[in-house]
Amino acid sequence: MTPLAQILHRRIAAEGPMTVAEYMALCLLHPRHGYYTTRDPLGAQGDFTTAPEISQMFGELIGLSLAQSWIDQGRPTPFVLAELGPGRGTLMADATRAMGAVPGMLDAATLCLVEASPALRAWQSRSLQGLAPTWVDSVADLPEAPLFLIANEFFDALPVRQFIRAGEGWAERVVGLYEGALAFGLTEPAPQAALMPFLATPEGDLITTCAPAEGIVEDLGRRISSHGGAALVVDYGDWGAHGDTFQAVQSHTKVPPLAAPGQADLTAHVDFRALAAAAPCAHTALVPQGVFLETLGITRRAQRLADGLTGAARDAHVAAHRRLTHPGEMGSLFKVLGFVPEGAPVPPGLLPADRREG
Repeated sequence: MTPLAQILHRRIAAEGPMTVAEYMALCLLHPRHGYYTTRDPLGAQGDFTTAPEISQMFGELIGLSLAQSWIDQGRPTPFVLAELGPGRGTLMADATRAMGAVPGMLDAATLCLVEASPALRAWQSRSLQGLAPTWVDSVADLPEAPLFLIANEFFDALPVRQFIRAGEGWAERVVGLYEGALAFGLTEPAPQAALMPFLATPEGDLITTCAPAEGIVEDLGRRISSHGGAALVVDYGDWGAHGDTFQAVQSHTKVPPLAAPGQADLTAHVDFRALAAAAPCAHTALVPQGVFLETLGITRRAQRLADGLTGAARDAHVAAHRRLTHPGEMGSLFKVLGFVPEGAPVPPGLLPADRREG
């Protein structure tokens, strides 16, 4: 039994079952035994690989999309360039390298990274030498200024709650103990005011909610609406919150979410519709990652980079392009949603929202 599992057992025995959100928060961010506070989870030696670690093209094109938005909004100076959950800093390093081709942009930028993990802050410091980043613990700590922001695979790791439709109410999924082991259970059904939009959900269906994500997007949207800017959210999920997508990954393999507390990454698919509804600014249409990158010219960029490669290096480069864009890989599973002030042009690679989407 892991040290964190022992803590969870003692707490549940003393206080009763905990929500899935409480379980996620403790597993990921416990100050001594949390997954993100004790390790670098990325790469072949870690538990998963993100798009920026697959190819430099991903970060470069994200950077150019935000750069055009900065130009379209009159080159506001100064402005905040921020990333939520920057991993090793690879995406921001690639994005700022591309932004360096835009006169004056990096000189006008204050680079802020929202990162809770001490281990990952150390990585980011090394990756972004010369850019003088500052770190904050939450979106609320960002400066009040025009904001151009990246969030790649950030929202999927925020704590979620899960509810199952039961008669006229909802039974919440909780984590308790059964025969000495962690196990899922359900509360007694009760009305849930926050689930009023899901009244048509069939009996027995599961809904996932993420109040922290909606709170963060509300703050981001307020800043963008008040000061200008743009945000690009890239994550896996869809326009809705149906079905059980709560999962754990360890050593690049899915494992049971309750099997190894603190030793596996815990995530749930993002409900982009809820994010769009929470933001007090304009949002774009939801676009698959592959379409977004192809619209920005990733194939032309890939061909140019391939000209200097041979053998295994060229094969790896071709495989990276496919992994990022192909519908059978990350191209359709991952989506991109943008936020801009009302009336502002949408970031390149995206489309204006269909108002019927909400």
